[in-house]
Order: sequence, then C-alpha cells, then structure tokens
Amino acid sequence: MKKLLALAGLAGLVAACGGPAATTKAPDPAKLTLVDRTARAAGPLDRAVWLLDEEPGTLDLDSDGGTPNRTVMANVCERLMQTQPDMTVKPWLAERTERPDPETMVLTLREDATFHDGSPVTADDVVWSLKRHAGEGMDESDEFEDVESIAKSGEHEVTIAFKRPNALFEQAIAGGAGIVLNRKVVQAQGEDFGSPGKEDACGGPYRLKEWKSGSHMTIERYDAYWNKDVKPLTRTVVFQWAQDTALVNSLVTGAAQGAYLSDTGPAVALQSNQAVSVAYGTTTRVFVLLPTDRGVMKDPKIRRALSLAVDRAGIAKSGFAGLARPWKVPVGAGAWSYEKEAFQTAFDELTGAPDTPQVEQAKKLVAEAGSPKEPIVVATDGEQSRTVIANAVVDAATKIGLTAQIKTVPSSEFGSFYTDKSLRAQVDLVPDDWYITKSDPIGFYDNGLTGSANNWVKYSSPAYDKLVAEALETTDAAARAKHVIELQRMFTADMVWISLVEVPNAVVLGAKVTGPPASQVHMGYPWAADLGAKG
Repeated sequence: MKKLLALAGLAGLVAACGGPAATTKAPDPAKLTLVDRTARAAGPLDRAVWLLDEEPGTLDLDSDGGTPNRTVMANVCERLMQTQPDMTVKPWLAERTERPDPETMVLTLREDATFHDGSPVTADDVVWSLKRHAGEGMDESDEFEDVESIAKSGEHEVTIAFKRPNALFEQAIAGGAGIVLNRKVVQAQGEDFGSPGKEDACGGPYRLKEWKSGSHMTIERYDAYWNKDVKPLTRTVVFQWAQDTALVNSLVTGAAQGAYLSDTGPAVALQSNQAVSVAYGTTTRVFVLLPTDRGVMKDPKIRRALSLAVDRAGIAKSGFAGLARPWKVPVGAGAWSYEKEAFQTAFDELTGAPDTPQVEQAKKLVAEAGSPKEPIVVATDGEQSRTVIANAVVDAATKIGLTAQIKTVPSSEFGSFYTDKSLRAQVDLVPDDWYITKSDPIGFYDNGLTGSANNWVKYSSPAYDKLVAEALETTDAAARAKHVIELQRMFTADMVWISLVEVPNAVVLGAKVTGPPASQVHMGYPWAADLGAKG
C-alpha cells in the first residue's frame, strides 16, 4: 500500500512547479461525475510517458498479478473475454461462449488472432495457458477451483467441464485467468519468462520493446495486430515509476503524460491545475475495517454498534481529502455490471452503516452486549488514511461507552495481517482497502464463508454458505442478483467486515493527451490503445 501525500505540501509543490496554484478543496463525492472514459483522442501521439507506483518485479502475471504489472500488460496480452470501460464483459479471443449444460462451457475461438511472432493463436495455446493459470501457486489458480477439466474439442474449440456450475467464469477469463500465452515462447524462456530482456509471449495491440531494470519499460504499437478495428494512436508508451513529489512534479511539468492514481491526495491537489486534467471512474475499491475474534469484536452487537457510531463522512473528509464517499457495503459500485437498479435500491435500503454517527442507537447495542470494558485495539502503520480511520474508531468507541487504543506496526509488516495469525492475535480491527477485479459482487462475498482465509472474526452461517454456492451456480443474471443482494444483507447485518468509504478510480492526464478509460478497467483492458493527442 502506498502512503498518501500530504495535501498542504502538494499544493505548495504544484504551485512551485510553475503551473497555476492547485486547490486542496476536493469535489463533492456525492456530486462527482464518474465517467467510463476520458474524452476521445483526436490525433496521433508519437510517445507518452506513463507513471506507475513502482517497478514491476516480473511481467509473468501468473507469478505476480500486482497492479503495476497488470497496468502494463493489459496492453500487451489478450484475454478470452474482455472487460469494457463500463465494466461489462464481451467476447474477445473467444468469439463465442456456450453452455450446453450448467456444468459445461464451450469456447469457440477466433480464427484470425495471432501472437507477436506472427504465429496463430490456437486451441492448444488456450488449453495450455488455462492449465498454467490453474497451476498450484499461480496468481489466478483460485479461479479454477470448480474446473474439472480443460480440453481441446475442435480445431478452434475448447471445452471446460466444471465440478459444479460456475456463473463467474466468463468474468474470470476476462481477467488474468483468461490471458492466452504463446506456449512455445514461454517454454523456450523457462524460468526467465517475464524478466528484463525477454520478449513477451502475447498478441495484443502493443508489444514489449524494452525493460531496463531500475530505469524504465517501453511498449510499442504492434502494427501487425490482428484486430484491424483497433487503431492505437500512440506509437510508444514509456513506463517510469515515481511516488509522492516526483510523481506530481513529472505530471505538472509535462515530463510525464499520465498516471492512474492509487491515492486521492495527488488527484485533489492537481484538480484545478491547468497543466493537467483529472478524471474519475467507477471502482470496486472500498476501505473497510477487518475485525478479528481476539476480543470484544467477536460479538456482532459490538461490531454493529461500532458501525453505527463511526463517522464515515469525517473519514472521507480527513483521510481521503474529501474525495471518498461514505459506503455501506464492502465492494464498490463498479461491480454492478448488471441489475444496477436492483443493487442500488438494495444499497439505499441498508441502515447499519450511516454517513454520520447514530450514537444513541449504538449505545443500546453496547448495553445489550453487556457494556464490555476490554479495550478495542485498532492497527495502523502510520499511513494517513489508516491513521485517520484508527482515530475515528477510538472516537466512536469513546462516545458509545467502549474504550479503544491504537497499535502502530511497521509498514513492512502490515500486509502480514493476512497471513500471520499471531500478528492478528494482537489487534481487534485492521483498516485496509479492498477491491475485486471482477464486475460482479459475488466475486467478493466468498470472504464471508465459514473458514475463509479473510474471515478473521470466524463468522459462520450455514445459510450464508449455501447461498454463496447457489449464487455462484446461478447463470441467470437477475436471479443471481437476488442471491447476491441477500448475501449483502446478511454480511452487513452481522458486520463481518465494517465498510467505510468507497474511493473512485482516478486518472490524471497532461494537457495535450486524452482518451484512456477512467474506470478500474485499466488492469485488464488495453487502455493505451485509446490514448492519443487532443484535438
């Protein structure tokens, strides 16, 4: 996780760079216009510099599917399905998917697709790639837990048999689980695949030209790209990595032409600077409190009470420069790629996560729980948003008759809460952000299953577990939405996680460029193909 920038420092920095002074006032999140795309580009661009939070460690997404890695390779590698800027999914290398029965999926492959070495994308490549993704320890292996077999069933056809129906597999193969690799290239490179100096094994609109470790990475337009309907305007994209002041300096001075921002501070600081434009898009990213079963948080009444008492509007203002918006559920609206009205209505009807505190109602729940005196220990690593959340928890607990204290752990250890039970045993609440790459909320709610690795509070409901299974097996979208909405109600009723704020996706662009999507899709859609010069 990246440290948020201090807004006051950013404002001074931007003004010092020679551009118009930036304002630290964020747009009202309730009135924020979320767009799928930025304005369409009008002309070609020879070269663009794009900033990443950090240098990728590998470009083999099976080994590491981190955000910087995905942001680069989304332009280089093709998927069987493709997620669009509006978060819907459409056929891509697989021109058609059919389900002759609930436990079988047949993929009919395009016959004209090729890899960057000119060789055709074959059914054998698809089968090999899917089996590689499914391998033990691979980043996407969990997407294949319901898969019984993967086999070539025709010259341009692949059949997938499932142990049980799986309604999410089309979503999965629009992500990393559906990347099709040139098996001969990967096999020839062996353990060096994905490392600096090695060619890619893909067939997208861009190909990897150069990776100079510690300096930059370059992709270039692949002019022999098989899909003639896709015409990238930018010839070369150079990726560099920068944080904090270096990122802002590069964007304002024009040394860099764009970046997808993981933090809200730079977006707000640059909002009114005429040297750049900032666009906001839909996301699935939500900041939450993950409770443990160490102490008082194992009582659902205490979790509900704390959810009622915490000041979400205050957290959005202080922790996220006012850009985030209070949020009731643990997954953002970007996941509502179908039945949007039903999901919005159900969201509006939820009452357990108010924007502003409902102290008296929370006090009643605390009394019903026996007014425990054991202090609630909330973790932080000193990062701005987590510290603001931790302080908000202490304040909320105090107002409803509980006590809370903050435990600071090193940033290098914070991620270990997900793997180290002994570390979790020292705290009651862990504030963190969470997103899913699928545009379907059911992709989140397995976190509430009995025994789930991320179900630290040990919530267990046979009815919930059964409903998750039913939802995953329901291929009819309207019927699945009903299941998911009920799961959402159950999850939030017991506050398995306590949802706080939704943070929009943000893309910042230099004054002379436009075109890429603003939504979270940049981790799986070839966004650079839409980048170009303004008119």
